[in-house]
Amino acid sequence: MQTEGGLLLEWPKRRMRLNPLPGSPGGPEDPSDSRGAGSRGEPSAATLDRKLCQVGGVNLNYSSVAGTLYHIQVEDRGPVLDRATESEIRRVNVIVYANYGEPNAQIVHGRDHDYPDIRTQAHNAFIKSRVTDLAAEARRIIEEKEQRQVMRIKALIHEYHITKDDALKKEFEEANALFPFLFSRAWLELKQEKATAASAAATPAPPPVPPRQEVVYPLDTELRESVIEIERLMAELDHDLKRLKAAGKADDILVQTCRKLVARAKETVSGREGSEFNAKRLEMMRHSLTTTWRQVKSRLKA
Repeated sequence: MQTEGGLLLEWPKRRMRLNPLPGSPGGPEDPSDSRGAGSRGEPSAATLDRKLCQVGGVNLNYSSVAGTLYHIQVEDRGPVLDRATESEIRRVNVIVYANYGEPNAQIVHGRDHDYPDIRTQAHNAFIKSRVTDLAAEARRIIEEKEQRQVMRIKALIHEYHITKDDALKKEFEEANALFPFLFSRAWLELKQEKATAASAAATPAPPPVPPRQEVVYPLDTELRESVIEIERLMAELDHDLKRLKAAGKADDILVQTCRKLVARAKETVSGREGSEFNAKRLEMMRHSLTTTWRQVKSRLKA
């Protein structure tokens, strides 16, 4: 399937049901918990050939509550070599396009979900259920992103009426052009809040304009995968650093180093357009995160 430039093969819409999570009551068993042959890498009669360890994916169109058209793409990429851990894992990739089918289509969400590389029919069935679950989860992510966008548009409009700052005006006008349904929703909510405040004894102070942290992912495949990997490394580093602190093995220097590195990484991938990314800068950040994460993991094993 083609994903470059917002061009995608549209698959028929299908009804979806969120499956119970593995290990939960009524949910499927997670094959990664298996202690049998295959979970430790040794061959067995049930081990599948590598090319059979890929269950495809789903492509779904979705209209948000506000009315914006999205396209959700979930793909099982099968066994792949992870650069950070230098080990093979089973990777499922999620991509969400906003304004799907329009000239201003853009990728607003991207993430890799990694699972153990277990080459069995049971693990294929597990991955297939996760593909369905991740497509359903993407809908929730879309609605949460839109809610944050509406809050930001409202804050921009209110701040502009006070300051008359042209930069603020330009930003909410761009939001109106990209997401007209969200802008209309924000404008309506502002009018309703103004009417409510007029009848109240005191008007609460409006919230400050939140920082622009949403990522617009590059359409270029290589750049996009670098951004997604940096986001994943940030999450892994944060998770393992918390484990290290809980174990009493984290010193202040390491904690501060990780905090500054993650802050720089967020600045690298957030609040910019997809065309503004620099391949060299992304690779340098990916390398720094990988090196630091490996240091944290080595301390956990000590």
